[in-house]
Amino acid sequence: MLHLSDIEKAAAVVRPVIHHTPVMTCHTIEERLADGVALRLKAENFQRTGAFKIRGAYYRLSQLTDAEKRCGVAAVSAGNHAQGVALAAQLLGVQATIFMPETASIAKIKATEGYGAEVVLAGKNFDESAIACHRYVAENDAVYISPYDDDGVIAGQGTLGLELLDDLPNVETVMVPIGGGGLFAGVALAIKESRPNVRIIGVQAEGADTAARSFHAGHLLPREEPVSTICDGIAVKSPAARTFDYIRKYADDVVTVSDFAVAEAMLLLAERAKLVVEPSGAAGLAALLAGKADARGETAVILCGGNIDALRLADIAQREMLRADRYLHLFTACDDRPGSLARLLEIVAVERGNVITVSHNRLSPHISLGKTRIELLIEVRDRAHRERILTALRGDGYPVETLL
Repeated sequence: MLHLSDIEKAAAVVRPVIHHTPVMTCHTIEERLADGVALRLKAENFQRTGAFKIRGAYYRLSQLTDAEKRCGVAAVSAGNHAQGVALAAQLLGVQATIFMPETASIAKIKATEGYGAEVVLAGKNFDESAIACHRYVAENDAVYISPYDDDGVIAGQGTLGLELLDDLPNVETVMVPIGGGGLFAGVALAIKESRPNVRIIGVQAEGADTAARSFHAGHLLPREEPVSTICDGIAVKSPAARTFDYIRKYADDVVTVSDFAVAEAMLLLAERAKLVVEPSGAAGLAALLAGKADARGETAVILCGGNIDALRLADIAQREMLRADRYLHLFTACDDRPGSLARLLEIVAVERGNVITVSHNRLSPHISLGKTRIELLIEVRDRAHRERILTALRGDGYPVETLL
């Protein structure tokens, strides 16, 4: 296993290249946590390429020999690792070829290409892309850059742990997302070997929980079923044997969170802390809000990335608004004559509902002759406000069905 000196060596190499990302607070979110927990948000979403991955990628590429640099590097990723390797290669004058699934988002493809890498779309999913990548590596003598199963990558990610200790000398608990385990391995090593009393808690999505199950079992468990989570940054079937050794040695606990809890945390961060994070970046806060982690004192949550498409962010936010009784989505009917829709909307306005969308369908086969079907999406303050609007509509004779 690596030593603290390896992380310190990596820090000297990557420090001139990376951003020292800020630590932020949010009292509104902190008030929702257990008594005695002082929330600190380590905003790696402000890192170059929008995620922590540049740390490990740059350090690993800095270790290449001249011969290896001439052969170039290759990686497989649908997001943050791709951009980290691409930028690191550009900075070090190395050709990078990144394999992505055919379903990768256009924004992530363009971002990776923007850093100078060649993007090859291969396969319908990550596993098929990985096969194509390894074939390319074998045929071209390129150097494969793993997203987590590599000592150089782990050492580079560990620089975040040293930075966190500089920022927060009195930190007592650190929440670290776990996918393949590279970030956790490096950060946990850096912190535990420097400050053994700091609690390190790993966080996984419920739909990609092999590290959590393995930690509690005491050995690495297999996973045959596919992962299923909105947290694409940590949607990994299993950590590597290499990274699991660090999880087993340094983790005080590894917990899991639901996608619903992650969406709630994302919305809170956007609304209250003014921070846009991707789902995996919100996992640590989600665990705290859900009471999954035994956090104590000054607690740092690593917001590991902020790369999320605007449309996907909007979709997650709107679904969470609906689930959290911040939206009222309803169907009703009114008379098919002038003024009827205005009368319906006036009732909503009197109750201070904010109408987001209106759909007026005169040709619906589910509505009686002489009626028109109305679909409304209304922003509300809370469940009580939602119920007042429904009561007012029904009290005025409108038949109402709600989506939830």
